[in-house]
Amino acid sequence: MTEPVRPDDGRAALAGFVTNRMGRAPARPAQNRPQPKSGDAGVQDFETLPGYRELRLQRSAADLIGLGNPFFRVHDAKAGATTRIDGRDFVNFSSYDYLGLNGHPAINAAARDAIDAYGTSASASRVVAGERPGHIALEKALAQHYRTDACVVMVSGHATNVTTIGALLEPADVIFHDALIHNSIVTGAQLSGAQRRSFAHNDLDALESLLAATRHEHRRALIVIEGLYSMDGDAPDLAGFVALKERYNAWLMVDDAHGLGVLGATGAGLFEHCGVDPSAVDIWMGTFSKTLSTCGGYICGPGPLVEYLKCTAGGFVYSVGMSPPLAAAAEAALGVMHAEPERVERLRRNGNLFLSCAKARGLDVGTSLGLAVIPVIIGDSLKSVTLSDRLFKRGINVQPIIHPAVPERASRLRFFLTSEHTEEQIRSTVNAIAEELAEMEKGGSLIEQLLAKRG
Repeated sequence: MTEPVRPDDGRAALAGFVTNRMGRAPARPAQNRPQPKSGDAGVQDFETLPGYRELRLQRSAADLIGLGNPFFRVHDAKAGATTRIDGRDFVNFSSYDYLGLNGHPAINAAARDAIDAYGTSASASRVVAGERPGHIALEKALAQHYRTDACVVMVSGHATNVTTIGALLEPADVIFHDALIHNSIVTGAQLSGAQRRSFAHNDLDALESLLAATRHEHRRALIVIEGLYSMDGDAPDLAGFVALKERYNAWLMVDDAHGLGVLGATGAGLFEHCGVDPSAVDIWMGTFSKTLSTCGGYICGPGPLVEYLKCTAGGFVYSVGMSPPLAAAAEAALGVMHAEPERVERLRRNGNLFLSCAKARGLDVGTSLGLAVIPVIIGDSLKSVTLSDRLFKRGINVQPIIHPAVPERASRLRFFLTSEHTEEQIRSTVNAIAEELAEMEKGGSLIEQLLAKRG
């Protein structure tokens, strides 16, 4: 049986209790940690897995000082601008429903029609079970959106990045990526065996220095950036990255998962936001779980690229095809986005309102553009977790992002805005943040206050 968790251990573990939920690599055992030997009686016990004790400490830490765990709460409503938890209504800033399309009547109807015609499953890999009309229609619509030759859709956004990069690159190649790139890109790079080099966030000069110093050492090169960065809400200079990829003979891949529906006057994505021809980018990647309100991922690009992935990428060849109702719903969502650009404008107004209100109250919003993703940087993990808990008690659902998911000085709450949030919800939320922060500054250190409440 695992030994009990001591209070001091729980306090020490508080800063890690969201580590494995933020899209970062899980904690690995320290070099000096004793490891069970193959002959030990308990080696087959799952509790001996590396990091399991740390996980228990993390789970106990919040309870120790009276903070509710903000993760894995059961929601009794669709994901959107509002939600319901334990029978109570909340203003919700923890969903990616940027354009309010989740549950849209036309999208629901498309999914129901696909169920009636094809059932709920593609049954097997599309290589084995064959195509369904919805797969072809969705891929054609996305290729037209990005003005590319072709598209391939897969059942997981994370797996789309992993399997694409893993299929394209080899040990003789190199991958250059933004320092704040998503975990799926890093995992794909590791799978490929290629050399991996990161450059400072959105820093073209830093990337060019790396390219000038090392590009000649490798056969193929891939540069990977994101459209809208989901931690900071900022965007890169696409034209600058295109120029570098052309100068140094590299592929450019843009993960536009959070950019579609958000960036640009009509929500077309990073290329519209930056005024760049999308054909200048070699690989467009995106996901269906944000603006398009379903699940899965896609790659858009030249015909040979898509043909190659459909024949070699493990995440496509050996994985079940996207379910027909999800494919139909995603295509319908893309159509609604194109037909109703006013949704993008409402989202833009809401993001700008949140940003201006936050700045007026002296809150640190970092480099956010004031679109769909706005952090409020607190600079202390414990304060961030506590502020999230206090806001929850006031009917506001927002998640803390703390060290080591971000540096300790960058610990924050991360707000996802939608086109459906109201002005009152936004103004009252920003006021609540400022009020609770002011209250937390009173009465000595936060840890002393929390422990005093626990007696």
